[in-house]
Amino acid sequence: MKKISILFILPDLETGGAERIVTTIANNLPRERFEPKILLLRKEGGYLEFLKDDVEIIDIKTPRIRHSLKPIIKEIRKRKPDIVFSSFGEVNAYLALFIKFFPKIKFIARETNVVSKHVNRKEIRFFYKFYNNYDEIICQSDDMQNDLIENFEIKKEKLIKINNPVDFDFINEKLATSEKPGSFKDDFKNIVAIGNLSSRKGFDNLLKVFIHLKNEKILLHILGDGRDKELLHQMKKDLGLENVIFHGQQKNPYQFLKFAELFILSSRYEGFPNVLLEAGACGTYSLANNCPGGITEIIQLGINGEISNIENHEEFAGNILRSLQHNHDSAAIKNSISSRFSKEIILDKYENIFKEIVI
Repeated sequence: MKKISILFILPDLETGGAERIVTTIANNLPRERFEPKILLLRKEGGYLEFLKDDVEIIDIKTPRIRHSLKPIIKEIRKRKPDIVFSSFGEVNAYLALFIKFFPKIKFIARETNVVSKHVNRKEIRFFYKFYNNYDEIICQSDDMQNDLIENFEIKKEKLIKINNPVDFDFINEKLATSEKPGSFKDDFKNIVAIGNLSSRKGFDNLLKVFIHLKNEKILLHILGDGRDKELLHQMKKDLGLENVIFHGQQKNPYQFLKFAELFILSSRYEGFPNVLLEAGACGTYSLANNCPGGITEIIQLGINGEISNIENHEEFAGNILRSLQHNHDSAAIKNSISSRFSKEIILDKYENIFKEIVI
């Protein structure tokens, strides 16, 4: 039986959600049936070391996305894969215009965000007029799916919802060697938030929440880096938040999640937040902002977390205090995630799509 060749497209393999998902899919596809390759605009990123050796990496050495289209099309024409799987919104949009030039290749786009919230530039939005050229469009949440139908007139039959997978083997391996971070204080409640330091992740709102928790024995540990780093550090200083610690990007965030009393998702919007899934996989209870992007599909109220409106800073602070007063069932939290989002469940759905699309 001829193997199905799949060309995955990403900017790089930095430690982000889309990169993690593609790495997980490429690593776990059965090799007797599939031949995965990953095309990167630049060969860099933390997930390179986790990618299996038999996954070929194609490095087109093009740092700017706007200059990547020509070399991407050149590689597609040269390699003639059975499936092109693009998992980066901007590249997805640009590529849509050229799909008709490759009638023998099946094209799949995997969306990573609620597009109307995430894509503001008119020149990129223009290319979504051609988005129905894709054979399949994978959305991770109902919010993403509905957004494409209502705001971009995408045909419903093109859309497939597949939630993100959680690699429990990978996480448990990390947890097995994880020790309590030295910055955690035993006589304090330790709360963790993780994400890119950008407006989308809403850390400015989270800092305003902590104005109401200054006198509590609570430490907030924020993991991540990004363009708003200096702004947020200055905001912390201006607000006098000595109970907030910025840790930068961490190679093993799971040690923070494992020993935290609470995880907070403060985002203004999401796609289907991996970090919320991974907090649950570590057995950590979550308090999430009520934002678009599958939050209500992940949170089982009172089991693995709660949902609140972070724009109401004082109320959100009160919900933090209330949550910290309870002992949450770590095993039930883990089961809530594994029973719905384990990689075995989700990857089976991807395999079926890949097989069906080339028939």
